[in-house]
Amino acid sequence: MDILIKAGQLILALAILVTVHEFGHYLAARFFKTRVEKFYLFFNPYFSLYKKKIGETEWGIGWLPLGGYVKISGMIDESMDTEQLKQEPQPWEFRSKPAWQRLIIMLGGIIVNLIVGFFIYMMILVVYGKDEVISKNASNGLMVGEVLQKYGFQNGDRILKMGEKKDPSLEELKKGIMFRDDYKFEVQHQDGTTSSITLPEDVEFEIFYTEGMTTFNHRLKAKIGQVVDTLEAGKKGLKSGDVVVTANNKTIVFWDELTKEIKNNKNGKIQLTVSRNGTLREFNLDIDSVGIIGIGVSDDLAFHGLEIKNNSFGLAQSVSGGIGMGINTLNDYVSQMKFVFTKKGAQGLGGFASIGNLFSPTWDWHHFWGMTAFLSFVLAFMNLLPIPALDGGHVLFLMVEMITGKSLPQKFLEYAQMTGVILLLALMLYVNGLDLLRIFNFMK
Repeated sequence: MDILIKAGQLILALAILVTVHEFGHYLAARFFKTRVEKFYLFFNPYFSLYKKKIGETEWGIGWLPLGGYVKISGMIDESMDTEQLKQEPQPWEFRSKPAWQRLIIMLGGIIVNLIVGFFIYMMILVVYGKDEVISKNASNGLMVGEVLQKYGFQNGDRILKMGEKKDPSLEELKKGIMFRDDYKFEVQHQDGTTSSITLPEDVEFEIFYTEGMTTFNHRLKAKIGQVVDTLEAGKKGLKSGDVVVTANNKTIVFWDELTKEIKNNKNGKIQLTVSRNGTLREFNLDIDSVGIIGIGVSDDLAFHGLEIKNNSFGLAQSVSGGIGMGINTLNDYVSQMKFVFTKKGAQGLGGFASIGNLFSPTWDWHHFWGMTAFLSFVLAFMNLLPIPALDGGHVLFLMVEMITGKSLPQKFLEYAQMTGVILLLALMLYVNGLDLLRIFNFMK
């Protein structure tokens, strides 16, 4: 059932975003009196689920939910229909319009996706506000990734300043190093001392290769949440809700202290004392070579001294807030592209299954609209890439035409379009193939 709910949300989000994207092209084309022959949600090879001719345009729904399209007269597009181009240009055709008008038509979908993304974020702030998890006990500080500890950070630190930003939020801290090139920090340690830490440039790649995206997080107490029955902890009787008190006779308060002790005893043993309903119990466990015993931290926020604060927004505040969220989303997504061009990044790509897993397993409208806004910015950026068959490819060729004053040869555009389609199909097969390998456990 979870899979069906996620799939339903993914299809609905893509249907909304594809429709508004293609409608951006449609509106721009019609504004410049260019004929639009077809407007389709989803692709329709061989047959359509629904179609109706209204004026000059055939409106329809295809059966293949991989996108959508508008067919504009006199334009070389993914349909590769070149018969019309063998005839004399007509005034209503795309090729008859000035280059600047064709440029606006090609940018229409991207522009609308950006507008829709900003608008959704604004509405989310008005309707739901913005939740922030805050610590009720600042003395707990933060949990710090192992790479950052090499450069002077410590578990329990408070970050006083990141760059020029005082008292940065946890979200800002997490994204600062990985996406925003923030390398300078003012830090207060648990012993009360303060220090200035400057990280080396490109430290984000060291973090990415060794720990994924682990930088900072709330420092959580050593209360067990999930227990895997088939692994050592489950077999020896540990249960969700147990609070670890000692590990190998060392006092344990925080989860990072427990995980450190486990990692320090790989291929060895660990003796845990836990408190269960006020009663102390002891467990002796074997630790595998990876350092896993099969437990996860509890999500009991109150126990960890955390609470959710909801910040409400008025209509005027939501405008600036929504624009800010949109700009940060787009900037952070573009910044992530630097990881894609690494071996680990390329192996971490995903297709429709990976995107679907970003949605909630229950139908949560708040989360749905947040994901839809995010995907709207992703769709805008991806379509702007200068790849033939994408809007960005057409934009690139039009800019060359505007600079040189000469249109590119029709045969060149046809071959470029064909090459772009092949590249996109190959990429789609690759990323969805990775999803299949993960589903069948051929990849970790």
